Amino acid sequence: MNSGNIVIYDCYDRVNEICLSSAEEQKVKLGVFTSLNGLERFLHFLETNVILMAAEVTQILLNAQAVDGTVRKQAEENLKQYQEQNLPGFLLALAGELANDEKPVESRKLAGLILKNALDAKEQHRKFELVQRWLSLDPSAKAQIKSFLLKTLSSPAHDARSTVSQVIAKVAGIELPHKQWPELVGALLSNIHQLPAHTKQATLETLGYICEEVSSDVVDQDHVNKILTAVVQGMSNSESNNDVRLAATRALYNALGFAQANFSNDMERDYIMRVVCEATLSPEVKIRQAAFECLVAISSTYYEKLAPYIQDIFNITAKAVREDEEPVALQAIEFWSSICDEEIDILEEYGGDFSGDSDVPCFYFIKQALPVLVPMLLEMLLKQEEDQDQDEGAWNIAMAGGTCLGLVARTVGDDVVPLVMPFVEENITKPDWRQREAATYAFGSILEGPSPEKLVPLVNIALNFMLTALMKDPNNHVKDTTAWTLGRMFEFLHGSTLETPIITQANCQQIINVLLQSMKDVPNVAEKACGALYFLAQGYEDAGSSSSPLTPFFQEIVQALLTATHREDAGESRLRTAAYETLNEVVRCSTDETAPMVMQLVPVIMMELHQTLEGQKLSSDEREKQNEIQGLLCGCLQVIIQKLGSSEQTKYVFMQYADQMMGLFLRVFAVRSATAHEEAMLVIGALAYVTGADFAKYMPEFYKFLEMGLQNFEDYQVCAITVGVVGDICRALEEKILPYCDGIMTQLLKDLSSNQLHRSVKPPIFSCFGDIALAIGESFEKYLMYAMPMLQSAAELSVHTSGVDEDMMEYTNSLRNGILEAYSGIFQGFKGSPKTQLLMPYAPHILQFLDSLYMEKDMDEVVTKTAIGVLGDLADTLGSNAGPLIQQSVSSKEFLNECLSAEDHMIKESAEWAKLAISKAISF
Repeated sequence: MNSGNIVIYDCYDRVNEICLSSAEEQKVKLGVFTSLNGLERFLHFLETNVILMAAEVTQILLNAQAVDGTVRKQAEENLKQYQEQNLPGFLLALAGELANDEKPVESRKLAGLILKNALDAKEQHRKFELVQRWLSLDPSAKAQIKSFLLKTLSSPAHDARSTVSQVIAKVAGIELPHKQWPELVGALLSNIHQLPAHTKQATLETLGYICEEVSSDVVDQDHVNKILTAVVQGMSNSESNNDVRLAATRALYNALGFAQANFSNDMERDYIMRVVCEATLSPEVKIRQAAFECLVAISSTYYEKLAPYIQDIFNITAKAVREDEEPVALQAIEFWSSICDEEIDILEEYGGDFSGDSDVPCFYFIKQALPVLVPMLLEMLLKQEEDQDQDEGAWNIAMAGGTCLGLVARTVGDDVVPLVMPFVEENITKPDWRQREAATYAFGSILEGPSPEKLVPLVNIALNFMLTALMKDPNNHVKDTTAWTLGRMFEFLHGSTLETPIITQANCQQIINVLLQSMKDVPNVAEKACGALYFLAQGYEDAGSSSSPLTPFFQEIVQALLTATHREDAGESRLRTAAYETLNEVVRCSTDETAPMVMQLVPVIMMELHQTLEGQKLSSDEREKQNEIQGLLCGCLQVIIQKLGSSEQTKYVFMQYADQMMGLFLRVFAVRSATAHEEAMLVIGALAYVTGADFAKYMPEFYKFLEMGLQNFEDYQVCAITVGVVGDICRALEEKILPYCDGIMTQLLKDLSSNQLHRSVKPPIFSCFGDIALAIGESFEKYLMYAMPMLQSAAELSVHTSGVDEDMMEYTNSLRNGILEAYSGIFQGFKGSPKTQLLMPYAPHILQFLDSLYMEKDMDEVVTKTAIGVLGDLADTLGSNAGPLIQQSVSSKEFLNECLSAEDHMIKESAEWAKLAISKAISF
């Protein structure tokens, strides 16, 4: 380090001193700097900022929390100004404020919060900018800030310690992956045993946040071992301070993902499990809850290591479920729900076929625990709360028990039935509502999992009883759960695939009468009745043009649902939404016989939409409700359009409404509501599909809204849906879309270049290139020079997948599919044109992309089908020119053969077509 740097570091040490001293002392200390040579800029920074900030920042931070709006606004403006003029100085002043124990807690907390927000953001593009900004800061400024942060961990003020723990973790999240701040973990751990309790607690909390913030591969195993040792020791019985134990237990929860090596070592795993199980018995309720949260995380992360401990865990969880306070009992039940999730996944993936070399064995923990687990869960169903149905977010022991019982039924199937039915039979007619409700809930919970053979006889007996209870039970909780249970019966045990129908000509009318009557009941019961009717209608979706048992009641059902949407209390318990969703399903599953009645619904829904658009002055709550209704009405019209547009006869009659409808949808765009815009876009897409080339007449007026949707980065779902609608319009208009293509392509290319747009919108944009190329054919030539490089660079990115997590893999596959759909559309668009030669320069890269995908071996079925299709498209469009290239390709032959023998018939079909196209290209 040269002497200049030493002086600068020396300066920063003095800034530290200045920021932490009182305002009077600061002016004296600042004089010392004037004697240093060669630091004019730094001096200027000190003179203009350090005193100003250290002395004034406190007041500004307090003002920023003032009740008086003017004072608050001025303070926020000042903070913004400081940040823009001198970011290092600003961050340093905030860190100094946070570290200074003489300052008010309020200003310190806000300083910490602003610091945290300067390092992280929810939006990906903003987060990226903040990371780059921090990395480019002067190293000495960063060193000073970090020194302040570490110092704050020993502050006596709890709020300051708690805030700084999060800030340190955010800095670690940026720096550790870049191999910066390597000394951090060591510094935190070095003196953890000698520290006073409050510093120890803050240090453990910080370690927990760091584990949450960074991925396990950026912390070396030696550090992981030390972190786990410190955390597990902090959790153990020998630690007398409850705050320390709680911080350690929460830190372990975040650190479990790092402990792969430790869980593979029997001794270390035994030690960790012992300490966690001991912590579930702590006298402190929060520690017990946190310990059970650790057990839940262990059950999903290390399922295959649990066998030696499962008996002890059962005893611990059973005691907690029956005797402990609700937050602890809920976590104890969650442990068994988590085990069910694991076993359901394993059984679905391996189909119960476990050989000695299976990657993940199934231990059948649930099957073994059934005789004791099911009675315990049934007991919990009796612990309902009086007002649980009124609160949408309600969660209690009874609900957790029922949810777990449902998962148990899915895990073990038929075996659960004989354990539950005696409880149902014993309690279903008891005078106490709790017993009737629990019995109904138990029955409803086990309707998914066991075989129809086992359940249908029971449902046939229960159905009549349930219908009577829904009408006559004096208790709303019982009616709510009964309607839910009927919905589950219709969802899982009714439909064309079942040999023995539970709904017959004899009981159909009674079922419908009861459900329609219940739609007039209190909102939560009415909403569940709508749900039951939804699944009842869905069971007849395969009736097609033949008659459906619902046909005679169609008019009555539609009327009852519309009446429910107009209820004064329709906003409660999601009733309005449920009624519209059910109406949509009834229309979607209706037969040709009811088409005239569906047609009559069109002007009714249009009139309702028209009324919501009439300009009355509304409060913000009323406007929100109105926007929601507009979205629901657009959604309803979308289903009606799709239904009527699917047959030539009804389509012809329906077209008389098209102009009026389009006028209404365009008016919805004047409303500022993302939900309404999404639904309006979707319904316009449906209208375009049905009207075909006639949609061209709406384009001059609609185009500006299409462009607005494509520019809507903020509500990225609207943007994604708009991209999909461009595809619908391309299919409808074909070459008539040409006049709008320049604008659309320009906007799509801008979207792809933007780091502000949510990544999920990018795959559909690539697919959209294919839709446009397919519509305009060789006229796509002018866009090749822009679209192809974009596709190539995205293709290169999408093949490097080592070390990505499940979510990223799913996204990568959707990206690959979008790219391949673009290539497919472009090849098919140019097929038969004299300009196919223009595609030749891109062919080698496309084949290389297909090779890479094949080599990676991580394509899902959808990508495989599209990829083999692209190989065929390339051969089909480029003909003899493609032959030699395909023959030179590393894996085309293997890929083709693999797809030809695939089990998936769609892949096989695509491969057979590709084989034909390739053999033609090669034989030329």
